[in-house]
Formats: sequence, C-alpha cells, structure tokens
Amino acid sequence: MIRSMTGFGDAATQEQGVHYAVELRSLNNRYFKCTSRLPDELLGLEAELESALRKRFGRGSFSAAVKLRVSGEAAASQVNDDALLAYLGHLKELKSRLSDEAVSIDLTHLLALPGVMQPNTDADALLALARPVVLRLVDEAGGKLIAMRQREGAALATDLRELAGRLLKIVEEVAGRAPRVVDEYHTKLSARVGELMAKAQLKVNETDLLKEVAVFADRADISEELTRLRGHLEQFERIIASDDGEPAGRTLDFLAQEMLREANTIGSKSNDAAISQHVVSAKSLIDRIKEQVQNVE
Repeated sequence: MIRSMTGFGDAATQEQGVHYAVELRSLNNRYFKCTSRLPDELLGLEAELESALRKRFGRGSFSAAVKLRVSGEAAASQVNDDALLAYLGHLKELKSRLSDEAVSIDLTHLLALPGVMQPNTDADALLALARPVVLRLVDEAGGKLIAMRQREGAALATDLRELAGRLLKIVEEVAGRAPRVVDEYHTKLSARVGELMAKAQLKVNETDLLKEVAVFADRADISEELTRLRGHLEQFERIIASDDGEPAGRTLDFLAQEMLREANTIGSKSNDAAISQHVVSAKSLIDRIKEQVQNVE
C-alpha cells in the first residue's frame, strides 16, 4: 500500500534521572532531507539519527527534534571558578581606572558571562548514556510516523483509484468513438466531393476518394495511444495495490507524465469535436492525479 509523505510521530522516556523526548515530522519532498534539532550535549548523534531515518524512509523532508532534561542534583550547573575570577579581576582593574566614578560589581550578572556556568555532568558520559536511548526513541517515533503515513496513504490510494477509474472510462469512450470518426469523414467527404463534382458535371473517382480516406484514417489512428494509456492505468493500479513496502511516488509520477503525453498525442491527432472534449476531461483528471501523486512517498 502506498504511503503519504506527511506525518508525525513522538516518543519519550526517563532513564537514570534523565528525561528524553523525540519528535519527528515529515513533509513532501522529491528527495530525502533531514533537519535535526538536538541539545548541545547530543550533537554527536546527528549523523546516526539521520542514518536511522534513511533506513526506514525513501523520501520526504524530515524534521527531528530531540529534547533532554536532567533532573536531580545533576541538573545544577557548576561555577567555573577560574573563569569567574578572571572576569572579576579584569573588572576590578577597570574599576581602579575609573576612580572618579561610582562603580559596583554584581556577581549574579557575572554568572551569565560565557564559560562561567558549566554542566554538572560529563559530556562524553552523557552522550554515551543517551545514544541507545535516543536511537530507540527515534525508532519508536518513526513507527508512529509510518503508521500515520500509511493511514493517509490509504486515503490517497482511494482518491487515486477513483480518478484513474474515471480516466479509464474516458479512454473507453474515446476508443468507442474513434472508428466512427473515419466513417463520418468518409461520408462527409463523399457528399462534399459529390456536390462539387455535380456542379462541374464530372464523375467522382472512387479510388482517389478511398485513398484520401485511408490517409485520414492513418493520420487519425489513435489505437496505439489508447493501448498505452490502458497499460499505464493497469500498472498504476498494480503499484497502488502493491504491498512490498517500496516507495512508489516517483514511479506513479512518471506514469502520470506518460498518461499526459498520450492524451496530448490523441488530442493532436483527433479531428473530432467529441474526442477533443474527452481529451480535455482526461487531461484535467491527469493533472489531479499528478497533484495527488506529489504526496506519495
């Protein structure tokens, strides 16, 4: 069954005093693209996270967000005494130069300066602890994302089948109309030529008339285009019904392009108003199919 490219999945857990949360979102894209938002402590997992998603998804634009919250005493930051004293010494020197000015130093403001506050946990140890947990949550969130994409894919499949069925009905109507076009052309041409020849008091050469009709029939023959259109629609249905789990969006898009090409050829060959109207309706349906296919993975 085909899958949509839009979806959402999340997962969360708490282990050893650390709370982890992962959110995955996906949108339409012709290719695979992943954008990650991770805490500074987990930036080393970015490549592994993207690789894990690549193994499960064929294409789409993915947004992965990982949140980390350390609870308990480990959540408190440590004061870097050396950095704080360096800032304080520099400020005291500046204060001595401004002896005429009333200057006060607020230590609480110094805590916001770069490098003064540092995590209370070892970054490498936290990364090692978080790696299996985060990748497990990515797998769990990915499963939820796939489930949502499958549900939306089922709705897409229903819509695409309905559009393809309407298109096939038009193809069969054109196929039924096509033979009559040549007969009507023969009748009209015979009547017109007969009328002109009667005015000139000449006799119609039936052989020449049949040759002209044969040329028209060959030029207006759309049987090959109709056969290819039926074949494309049959393959279209097989792909939609397939349960092999392989991404089908690009193949369906290619088939839609080929359907449009055959419809254009039929329109250019046709010299019949009824068939031309059918072609307009067919191209409108194919445009809708192409639009929907852009949502398929």
